[in-house]
Amino acid sequence: MKQLNILLTAVALLLFTQEQAHSQIKLSDIFKKVTDRQSSSATSAGAPTTSEIGLGIKEALQLGVSAGADRLSVKDGFLGNLAVKILMPPEAQKVEKTLRGIGLNSLCDNVITSLNRAAEDAAKEAKPIFISAIKQMTLTDATNILLGKTDAATEYFKRVTSAQLTEKFSPIVTTSLNKVNATKYYSDLTTQYNRLPLVKPVNTNLTAYVTQKAIDGLFIEVAKEELKIRGNINARSSTLLQKVFGYADKKKS
Repeated sequence: MKQLNILLTAVALLLFTQEQAHSQIKLSDIFKKVTDRQSSSATSAGAPTTSEIGLGIKEALQLGVSAGADRLSVKDGFLGNLAVKILMPPEAQKVEKTLRGIGLNSLCDNVITSLNRAAEDAAKEAKPIFISAIKQMTLTDATNILLGKTDAATEYFKRVTSAQLTEKFSPIVTTSLNKVNATKYYSDLTTQYNRLPLVKPVNTNLTAYVTQKAIDGLFIEVAKEELKIRGNINARSSTLLQKVFGYADKKKS
């Protein structure tokens, strides 16, 4: 009887071991099938469609121009940003140097501050113009931007929005220059300088100067955002952006 029990126990252990091995094989097979299916799914995703490229580029640019315009349209958006800060007009920089040399620093500082405040006011109107340009973008435009140079989107905006921005900004800048006394400060500055003996009188169209500088500053910020989303994977905040710009990465590698 004792020997019979030992034999039965041995058989049971053998059957259990075989069952476990068979189970492991099945689990291994299942895992392989799941992995293969995931790999196949990823491969089938392939390149984005033309429609996806259009939607992805528009999403990216809307995020970029919104961020850039928002940064510049607040107090010190221009004045506190060395990359876009508006300085004296070139023809007035000699004036500034001369007047600072005779102790009129405050007058020069007031002019520079007021020029930047005017640009900050104007920048508030930039976003709708950029968004309109994005909505009108064709699928060909979107593809060319995606696969183009690192500043392809910025160049697109320069081409299609510069005239509108100038038209929209000019009256705002004029109003703002007067509101923040920039016109008066600049008039005081040039008057002081023009009174000096043997100097060439300085006259500047402040509205045109600040308008162009404000637009230049916007494009600098848009270029930063474009470069960020092209080069920083973490800036691709949606599945669509990851797919579209991931495709562009592969095409350019």
